Amino acid sequence: MLLIPAVAALIRDHQGRFLVHQRPDGSWSLPAGAVEPGETPAQAIAREVLEETGLIVRAERVAGIVGGAPCRVRYRNGDEVEFVVTVFDCAVIGGEPLQTGEETQALDYVSAADLLSRLTFPYPPSIFEPTNEAAFFQRPTARPEKTAHTQTIGSGTR
Repeated sequence: MLLIPAVAALIRDHQGRFLVHQRPDGSWSLPAGAVEPGETPAQAIAREVLEETGLIVRAERVAGIVGGAPCRVRYRNGDEVEFVVTVFDCAVIGGEPLQTGEETQALDYVSAADLLSRLTFPYPPSIFEPTNEAAFFQRPTARPEKTAHTQTIGSGTR
């Protein structure tokens, strides 16, 4: 299993609805994708949004970070990955919405009430609530166990 750093964008219209896009497989998603090597998360979200929607955005704040077992995906070929997703509130600063593209069949704005039932990825509902408070993160449900595991890398000499 691979652990993949990823990003997702919360883009709202003037009515407070969220932008989603339909992928080629028919599923609906926030504009989102993996962070590429050498890229910051803010650069990654700007690139992903442009590729998937045609819009130019600026990351305004971190809305939340999600990961763990609920963010595990098994692909049809059997590969399994687990995403750690930084979700950004974004502002549109330019561009034109795509009608269709390589990664997008359609774009739509969806109300907060309808959003979770439309999305395939399991985002927690509180991440979509507008707030000026600290970003959402998954709090541990139990105290972590201390382990005596030490990994040895290299020969140990300099």
